[in-house]
Amino acid sequence: MIGFPSVGKSTLLTLLTSTKSQSAAYEFTTLRCIPGILVHNNTVIQLLDLPGIIEGASRGRGHGRQVISTARNSDLILMVLNCDSAELQRKLLSRELYNMGIRLNSQRPNISVRVKASGGVIVNSTCDLTQIDSKLVYEILKLHRIHNAEVLFHDDYSVDEFIDCIENNRKYIPCLYVVNKIDCSTMAEIHRLACFPNTVVISCTERLNFTFLLQMLWRLLNIIHIYTKPKGKKVDFNDPLILPRGSTVQAVCNSIHRDFVDRFKYALVWGVSVRFQPQRVGLHFVLHDDDVVALYTR
Repeated sequence: MIGFPSVGKSTLLTLLTSTKSQSAAYEFTTLRCIPGILVHNNTVIQLLDLPGIIEGASRGRGHGRQVISTARNSDLILMVLNCDSAELQRKLLSRELYNMGIRLNSQRPNISVRVKASGGVIVNSTCDLTQIDSKLVYEILKLHRIHNAEVLFHDDYSVDEFIDCIENNRKYIPCLYVVNKIDCSTMAEIHRLACFPNTVVISCTERLNFTFLLQMLWRLLNIIHIYTKPKGKKVDFNDPLILPRGSTVQAVCNSIHRDFVDRFKYALVWGVSVRFQPQRVGLHFVLHDDDVVALYTR
C-alpha cells in the first residue's frame, strides 16, 4: 500500500489483517514498512504498509526512493487516496512511480529488438507508426550505443514506450486506486470517483465497501487455485497451489519439485479446462481456476 501521509493506509492494514499498525491524526505516523497477512479465498496475501511519501520522492525526498523501490517488487499496488484530493494525489503519485520506472496498469510494449553484429539498423512494423519514425528510432538506438539491430513494431507505440523497451528495466504492475474517507464527501462526488477505472471507494471509519475492495484486489492479482491429487488419496481443497493465470501443468510440477518436469509422464486434470473428467494432458496444457491435477511420473 502506497500513498501520501495520513490517508488511512495503517488503518486499512489493521482492518484487513490482524496486524496492529499504529495510526493517528497526524502525518508520518508510519516510519517503516509494516507487513500484514490477509487470508482471502484460501490464499495467504501479504500486505505491506509503506511509509507515506511526499512530492519529489523519486528524487530522494523523505527517503522516497527506498520506499518506492519496495513497491517495484510487488504483484499489486494499492494506491490509497484521500477523497478530498483523490485526483491530484493520483496524478502526483503516478508521476513519482513513473519516474522510478514503474508503469501502472500497462502492458510491456510488443516491440522486438534483435541486436546484430553488422548490417545497420532495420525498422519494420505491422501497422502505421504515427508517434515515432525510423529516423527517431536510429537516434534513440545510437544514444544507447546500438548500431546494428532489427526492430519490429507490433503496434503503434510512442517514443517513451520504445525507450522503455530498450532500457528493459521497467516494472509493469497492476494498480488498484483505493479512495478512502468517503464518509466525509457527497454522494455525487463519490459516484464520480467510483466511475474511474480500477478504483474502489471505501471508508475505514465506517467500514464501507470492503467486500468490493477484496473482490477487486483478487481480480487484479490475476491468480488461480490449483488443487493436487496425490495417488490413492483424496484432494485437499484447503491447501491449493497459487499460480499466475495462464499457468501450465509444467508450472505445477515446478511448484512441487523441480525434478518433476524431468520425470514427468502425464497428468490427469479435472475441471472446466478439460472436456472429459478426467482428461490426460501434457506439460504445456493451460490450467484454469479450481482445476484438480494428478501428476504421474516415470
